[in-house]
Amino acid sequence: MSRLQQVTVLGATGSVGLSTLDVIARHPDRYQVFALTGFTRLSELLALCVRHVPRFAVVPESLAARNLQDDLRAAGLATQVLVGEEGLCQVSAAAEVDTMVAAIVGAAGLRPTLAAVDAGKKILLANKEALVMSGALFMQAVRKSGAVLLPLDSEHNAIFQCMPGDFARGLSQVGVRRILLTASGGPFRQTPLAELERVSPDQACAHPNWSMGRKISVDSASMMNKGLELIEACWLFDARPDQVEVVIHPQSVIHSLVDYVDGSVLAQLGNPDMRTPIANALAWPERIDSGVAPLDLFTIARLDFEAPDEQRFPCLRLAREAAEAGNSAPAMLNAANEVAVAAFLERRIRFPQIASIIEDVLGLEPVVAVNDLGAVFEADTKARALAEQWLNRNAR
Repeated sequence: MSRLQQVTVLGATGSVGLSTLDVIARHPDRYQVFALTGFTRLSELLALCVRHVPRFAVVPESLAARNLQDDLRAAGLATQVLVGEEGLCQVSAAAEVDTMVAAIVGAAGLRPTLAAVDAGKKILLANKEALVMSGALFMQAVRKSGAVLLPLDSEHNAIFQCMPGDFARGLSQVGVRRILLTASGGPFRQTPLAELERVSPDQACAHPNWSMGRKISVDSASMMNKGLELIEACWLFDARPDQVEVVIHPQSVIHSLVDYVDGSVLAQLGNPDMRTPIANALAWPERIDSGVAPLDLFTIARLDFEAPDEQRFPCLRLAREAAEAGNSAPAMLNAANEVAVAAFLERRIRFPQIASIIEDVLGLEPVVAVNDLGAVFEADTKARALAEQWLNRNAR
């Protein structure tokens, strides 16, 4: 390679960010960290800066920036600390950057990810909310700038690997009948429904197969994560909602499948380790070592599948309905869910009330056309306000 590929990692202290840095560290002849960002775990961000020596670090506010800058200087590093959304956008779109890893959870990742898109970067997308909130606008920006968009979610990366190279021509044109999006079912797949009223945040965050942050772990427990992934898959692969089928697969070994019109079904298998899709996207179209152990089919021994129960997982139904409605509905769904999950983690509501809040918010505000980012954020703001009003009325 002529030079080291410069990589910005948004959300470096989260599980995806840490896995990305692990893969990068295995290939010092290919990649160099340009910028790292963190939100609350700033002592961990400092340690990552000491290890990877980025040119920039980004934190959310000025006091944290001053403290981190002092600590970096004391460590003998020249890393420059930037602040807030402006800093995130700067390190995403910087001329030196080749690849931006979008691993910030939630709506906060939208603007910096779009900044990288507009700058024509290679974007490794783990922030599904960016597409959920602004799918049409986001994909239009990708086409206009010539940016390369590669999915990092294990499911979407699996679909990408199983798709023909020219899938952008349209699923019907390349012989694809449907996408089978796998889900583990989370920690409550077999919990009696009556007991869901009493489950704790710690129980919801105890995912059986994956190590993730608390917000995304709760989303997995409610299967809202899969609902958001359904919406994301529609935009990434130009699919209708009825062409994406969710399949519960408790072992999390098959990460997703693509069903072709000739009866062939292609699946991507691997151990449940995010370093596999990260390595695939980082090196695409090449393959590099990820550090993941080989899959041992004899140890796994069996692969199970079942249909999701929408009585148990109403968030999945709500997400599919939002995907079908389009326009502002997915942004409102995402915003209401973020408020509801935060309230559950703070023990202000019970687990089943996450879906209740979302359904009420979607029923209170009409779906409107989304023609620019202003409309996206307006829908987001309205949904958050309605969700907070629900909490003020009903939270325990």
